[in-house]
Formats: sequence, C-alpha cells, structure tokens
Amino acid sequence: MNNLLILERLDRLERLMIANKEVLTFDETCDYTGISRSYLYKLTSSGNIPHSKPNGKMIFFERKKLNDWLLQNSRLSQDEINGKALQHTFKNNR
Repeated sequence: MNNLLILERLDRLERLMIANKEVLTFDETCDYTGISRSYLYKLTSSGNIPHSKPNGKMIFFERKKLNDWLLQNSRLSQDEINGKALQHTFKNNR
C-alpha cells in the first residue's frame, strides 16, 4: 500500500475519533475547527471562546460549546428572510 494512502487513511481515522470525543485538547480543537494555533491562543487569552483550564496550564474545549460558538452569528437564507417578511405582512394586515 502506498505511504500517501496510508497517511490519508490515518488522518481520516483521527478525524473520526475526534468527532466522537466530547472534550477536545488544544491541538484537536485546531484540527476540528480549522482555527490556527496562534489565533486560538488569542481567542482563549481574551476569553472570546469557551474553554476550560482545570490545572491552570492545559486548555480543553467542550465540543458542544465549540459548535454553539462557531454557529453563533448565523445568517438567514434569502428564502428564510422572504418567509419571515411574508409572515410579518400577514400578521400586520389583521
């Protein structure tokens, strides 16, 4: 088997393992979110991302809180905006 193929499969397995964990390490969080190490350090030091430092040194992240944080500024699709406008129009015509 080709070394590149083995490395690709190993990477895929690591990603599957991370996806099943509830608590992620700093490096796992970088892989999971696609955020660079330096930017993640900035986010944690400024308190802009939910994290935990149980012993004051290592940083851990709860996957559910990360997902909520990543999706916090969601945008409505054009169809959703049109639907809300239509609902508002019908509601105010009564």
